[in-house]
Amino acid sequence: MREPGFSALVGRVAAGLAAQRGGLEVVPYDWGAAHGARLAAGGASLPPRSGTTRGPGSDPGDETTTAWAVLYADPYAELASVAAEAGPVVERPPGTVPPQQHIRALLTALAARGDEPGAEAGPGLARAATGLAAHPLLGPAADALDPADLAVVAARSLTARLISDALEADSPLVPVGETRDAVTDRIAEALGAPPRGTERGVRTWLLRTAGAAASRAVERRRRALTEAAHPAAGDILRYLSRGAAFRAGLCALVAGLEPPVAVVGHSLGGIIALDTLISAPLPQVGLLVTAGSQGPFLYESGSLPSLEHPEPLPPHVPAWLNLYDPRDLLGHLGAELFPGRVTDVPVDSGQPFPAAHSAYWTNPAVYRHIVDHLP
Repeated sequence: MREPGFSALVGRVAAGLAAQRGGLEVVPYDWGAAHGARLAAGGASLPPRSGTTRGPGSDPGDETTTAWAVLYADPYAELASVAAEAGPVVERPPGTVPPQQHIRALLTALAARGDEPGAEAGPGLARAATGLAAHPLLGPAADALDPADLAVVAARSLTARLISDALEADSPLVPVGETRDAVTDRIAEALGAPPRGTERGVRTWLLRTAGAAASRAVERRRRALTEAAHPAAGDILRYLSRGAAFRAGLCALVAGLEPPVAVVGHSLGGIIALDTLISAPLPQVGLLVTAGSQGPFLYESGSLPSLEHPEPLPPHVPAWLNLYDPRDLLGHLGAELFPGRVTDVPVDSGQPFPAAHSAYWTNPAVYRHIVDHLP
């Protein structure tokens, strides 16, 4: 946490503790300002903005990539967009075959061919085609599009499903965009689309909601994760490679305090606190509190700088209260790794991840648990 958020956080923690017990002094350790990551060359390691080498305006290729990212997250996203724009159902003359019946027959025939037509994108085409044929969005989409366009939308959905499954399985063989597009064309033609033309592509529907604006948002997020404005990733890497200054700063701060002291750390702050207390005895400290901590995970994976698994916690490490939200994917457990030395306590913010990782300090239960364990 960096300013201006750091001061606000300290104030909130002080108020939360005061509501549980008066007379407690909160002494902040702003390790980020003193030792945190900085882009020393002003961001020279970051790739240039999309389209900057091609003149003004956004890069259509980048927009298409962003649109596919939406489909990987939800292969039915484009179908939903199409279905939402469908008009009222029109009564058809007797004997007319509904459009959805035609596309479902084609999907069934495609499924009968097995996975081969989409093999370059990964296994599972037959299963995906069967699932799409039964999907409730297919009917409204069939009413909204002509058969050729519907075939393309359905093909993109199927290809996205294959790649989404590959990503979920952590496959190292995700196809490049050119191969993905070739698979999509092959499936689209099997579903009744004409050969690919110059205007046919993912931009047809999906980029109404996932175009240049979404692409720029992704780019801004990448820079925000690495620039000094919010250098979380850089801080973690810097600490793990050059953490001595972080630990020395905390030791110096604690050395000037009257006991009993409780050291409270959130996320990376908890790693720094744990590492510091393992590395050197600090007799003033009677309690370590971590919230949303990755310390136990780093220890178990052999990545905690001060202690290698399966070495036990040194005797001089104080009592350890480890608070975690079950929905916080960055919060880990320590009691089983350090039997009798760690108390794991769940706290529920009612938030999904990643919001759960930042909701500890607005949760009154956190302060109650801390005060209950103070020396």
